[in-house]
Amino acid sequence: MSDAKTNLAAAKTRLSGLAKATPALMQSFAGISKAATAPGQFSAAQKELLAVAISVAKGCEDCILYHLDAARRHGADEAALVEVLEVAVEMGGGPAVMYSAKALDAWRNLV
Repeated sequence: MSDAKTNLAAAKTRLSGLAKATPALMQSFAGISKAATAPGQFSAAQKELLAVAISVAKGCEDCILYHLDAARRHGADEAALVEVLEVAVEMGGGPAVMYSAKALDAWRNLV
């Protein structure tokens, strides 16, 4: 994911296309996302990092990029990212190791 910025922009473009094709669905999903990442017991940054961990465990590269970007915008740091990647590896095994490496590389290239 060394082309993280380009890949993130492409993912956002694809999401925009889907939003135009099915606005009601995407508006509803945006509401779910907003509610799920609102600060509570966990900060918005922590919740986005949780989403990164789940994305790594599920193997969704676009999701990884999207949530890395959001986590960074909410003030997450690399040390916190590495900790959630450790949990993702625990839960996702070997494939999560590979996606964790991609996530860390993308984090460093989204700057």
